[in-house]
Amino acid sequence: MSTHGEWEAVIGLEVHCQLLTKSKIFSGAATAYGAEPNTQADAVTLGFPGVLPVLNGDALRMAIKFGLAIDATITQRSVFNRKHYFYPDLPKGYQITQYELPIVAGGKLDIELPDGSTKTIGITRAHMEEDAGKSLHENFVGVTGIDLNRAGTPLIEIVSEPEIRSAAEAVAYLKKLHQLVVYLGVSDGNMQEGSFRCDANVSVRRRGTEKFGTRTETKNVNSFRYVEKAIEYEIERQIGVIEAGGVIVQETRLFNPDTGETRSMRSKENANDYRYFPDPDLLPVVVTTDDIEKIRATMPELPEAKRNRFMQQYGLPKYDASVLTAEAALADYYETVVSTSAGDPKICANWVIGDLLGLLNKQSLEIGASPVSAAALAGLVARIADKTISGKIAKEVFEAMFAGEGSADDIIKAKGLVQITDESAIAAAIDEIIAKNPGQLAEYRGGKDKLFGFFVGQAMKATQGKANPEALNRLLKEKLAG
Repeated sequence: MSTHGEWEAVIGLEVHCQLLTKSKIFSGAATAYGAEPNTQADAVTLGFPGVLPVLNGDALRMAIKFGLAIDATITQRSVFNRKHYFYPDLPKGYQITQYELPIVAGGKLDIELPDGSTKTIGITRAHMEEDAGKSLHENFVGVTGIDLNRAGTPLIEIVSEPEIRSAAEAVAYLKKLHQLVVYLGVSDGNMQEGSFRCDANVSVRRRGTEKFGTRTETKNVNSFRYVEKAIEYEIERQIGVIEAGGVIVQETRLFNPDTGETRSMRSKENANDYRYFPDPDLLPVVVTTDDIEKIRATMPELPEAKRNRFMQQYGLPKYDASVLTAEAALADYYETVVSTSAGDPKICANWVIGDLLGLLNKQSLEIGASPVSAAALAGLVARIADKTISGKIAKEVFEAMFAGEGSADDIIKAKGLVQITDESAIAAAIDEIIAKNPGQLAEYRGGKDKLFGFFVGQAMKATQGKANPEALNRLLKEKLAG
């Protein structure tokens, strides 16, 4: 937040979230990312005369699913409108969207702030609409390339209330929203591919003032870090303009990630500039209570509920439960490890969070691409639980598993890593070490307790690290005490 104590920022976010359908919102053209330009633009997308749009039922169900997840009202009779503007990537000259009657009205999202407190952000609406195409400026000199593959891709535009007060709150809200749409399976949330992008409306006012200041809209910011930087810059810029005696102009701005600055793009249109009217080619969308209940029955367990259950069911601390439920795939992985390993839930959590995520992050791999499956990690944890190997040896086995050397049992067998639990064998090794080190023994018995570590190290060396650590420590203490 700004250092200017007498100022307060007022922020509202509009998030364009691409729905995870196989085809477009009003036609059967594919929505797959990365196709050759204009190979997924059909007659409906191109706005040919006489073609008629037909609503994609999956897109509608996904929008309703999102509405249920944020405790919103599902509008049982919603309407599609035409929003007119002229731009090369909009072949029809209008975009089909929802205006007065969006499918999702109201709603809320609870966010956690960096200081651990929570705040509820209201969601005004989420409406369905089609995406526009893309203007390309790279690889062209003096002309603009137009790729219409993305035109007609189904979106929900999620509009927050102007209740966000800092860049940090904005990022917390976006991360929570991103997590939610991915958990629901309504979007892949891929920000690099444009599946989740944000317009940030920012204004400032003196603290204690009721009236909002003039806002600017920074368009299409596609990373959490850039949103934070764009908002911070815009707050400082607006305060600077007002304090210098200037006025803020309502306009659309663009964020430049290279400079960390926003720049003016065009003056902001008002709703009446778009000449909205109901689309005559599309019937009103009528959703029955029965339809809504059927969709409600398909809802997955949501992140917050899952985190609370992990804390209760597995006795995990909040931090562990939060990390493990950040993604549905990671939560499923953890639950498979716990249920099939007979291991302690906290030990399983330590392996997933510390060892597994540590190596995955190092190699920039997602949980779905883990070389060690949940069943394979469970096999390793089971060998620790039944004392076949120690926790220390398990680290070595895990790295070999990650490198593709086979299952825990294969590696333990191939490398001869079975833990020595025969106490007479451990005692014999200890006796030999004590006999070889009379000087250290005398010092230890003379009060130099730190030498205990020396004897542990020697005993582990003698048993090639295979001695059961608990038995070793107990026997060593007994024998050193004499």
